[in-house]
Amino acid sequence: MFDIKARGSTVGREVLGGVTTFMAMSYIIFVQFGLLGSEKVGMDPGGVMMATCLGAAAASIFMGLLANYPIALAPGMGENFFFAYSLVPAIAAWGVGVPWQMALAMTVIAGAVFLMLSLVSFRSQVLNQIPDALKSGIAAGIGLFIAVIGFNYGNLVVPGGPLVEMPDLRGNPVAWVALIGLAVTLALVAFRIRGAILIGILATTGIGMIWGHVVWQVPVAWPQGLEKTAGGFAPGFVGVWKALPGHGLEVLTMCFILLFMDLFDTVGTLVGVAGRAGLMRDGKLYRAERALAADAGGTIIGGCMGSSTVTSYIESIAGVQAGARTGLAAIVAGVCMMAAIFFQPLVNMVMGDYSVVINGQKVDKFPAIAPALIVVGAMMLRTLREINWDDVTEYLPAFLTVVAMPLGYSISTGIAIGFVSYAFGKLVTGRIRECPILVYVFAALFIVRYAVAKP
Repeated sequence: MFDIKARGSTVGREVLGGVTTFMAMSYIIFVQFGLLGSEKVGMDPGGVMMATCLGAAAASIFMGLLANYPIALAPGMGENFFFAYSLVPAIAAWGVGVPWQMALAMTVIAGAVFLMLSLVSFRSQVLNQIPDALKSGIAAGIGLFIAVIGFNYGNLVVPGGPLVEMPDLRGNPVAWVALIGLAVTLALVAFRIRGAILIGILATTGIGMIWGHVVWQVPVAWPQGLEKTAGGFAPGFVGVWKALPGHGLEVLTMCFILLFMDLFDTVGTLVGVAGRAGLMRDGKLYRAERALAADAGGTIIGGCMGSSTVTSYIESIAGVQAGARTGLAAIVAGVCMMAAIFFQPLVNMVMGDYSVVINGQKVDKFPAIAPALIVVGAMMLRTLREINWDDVTEYLPAFLTVVAMPLGYSISTGIAIGFVSYAFGKLVTGRIRECPILVYVFAALFIVRYAVAKP
C-alpha cells in the first residue's frame, strides 16, 4: 500500500521515522495550550489541546493515506500567533461577536478555499504572485515576532526605556528558569538530539519544579474540554456575516493572510521534505494536489474543533533523516498526536504557576516554552539569506516586514507594510512590471484598510 520496499525503506524505519517526527513537532501542543488557551484569546485550554492533537492527527493520517508522503501536520507556528495576536484583537474591535469563535470561522473559510484551490492549478499561480523577497521577509518577520514572544514569556524583557529593557535578574526566578532552559535547548539542538525542543521543554519544566513553580501530578488523565471549543466556528459564521457590512475589507484581508500563510508554509515544506526524501521527479512534486488537500482538510477539521490553521511541518525532515520515506511515517506521527490527548496534566505542569508584577499588575509567564519559541524563531530567520541585498526595492520591503511585526506586535501589520513598500518601490523606480498585479491589488487594499476603513 505504501510502496515501502520500492522506496528503499522498511516498516521499522517508517515507525521510527514517525515517532521521531512526533518528538520533533510535539512542542506545538504546549505552545497552543499556552497561546490559544490564554486569557488574551479566551479559549478553553483543555479544548485547545484536544483540538490541536486531533486536528494534527487527522491531517497527518490524511497525508499518509492520500499522498503517501512522510510529512506530518499540526497547527502552524506563525499562523497560531497571527490568530492570537492579530486576528482575535482585530475582531474584538469590531464588537459583533465572540472574537475567538469568529476567528475559527475565518480559519475554516480559509481552509475551504485552500481545499478548492488544491483541486486546480490556481494555488500555484497565487503563490507565484508573491515576490520571493516578501516571502523571505514574512517568514523571517514571523520568526522574530515568535522569538520576541518567547522573551516576553520568559520575562527576559520588560517594559522600560523607549520600548523594552532587560530586567533585573536578581530575585527573578522566572527569567532564570527561561535562561537555563534556553541553554539546555541550545545544547540539545547543537548536538542534533532527536526531539531536542520537546526534551528542552520537559527539562525546563524540571528546573521550574526545583524552583518550586511546578507541582508534580500524575501526567496521564482522561481528556476533557473539547466540548467547549468544538463547534465554536458555527456561531462565529454569524458574527462574520454581521461584520461584513461595516468591516468587509478587514474580513477580506484577514482571510487572504490566512490563506497566503497556509499556502506559503505548505508548499515550502512539501518541496523541502520531499526533496530531502528523494521523492521529487524531474523537479516536480507528484501527488501535490493530494498533499495540499490533506493540508486543507486538516485546517477545516482543526478549525471546527477549535484550533488555528493546520499545516505541513518542516520538522518532518527529522523523520526523513531517521529513514522515513512513505506515508506510513505520517500515520504513525498522527497516531502519536492522537495519543497525546491523554497527557493534559503534563501540559498543565509545563505551564506551571509563574507570575510577575509589572506596572502594578499581575502577569502570567510561561518560561518552560519560552526557549522553544526563541529557538524556533531563530530557525525561521534563515530565510533572510535568500534576499537580494543588492537591490533596495527588494531588501528594504523585506526589512520593513521583518521589523514591523515585532514592533507593531502584529503579523498582519508587517505583511501590509511589506506589500505597500514593495509596490511603491517598484512603481517609483519605473520597474512596474517586476511587481505582480496581486501585490498592487492588496497594497491598495491595505492602504484603504489602514487609512480609510473603520478601526
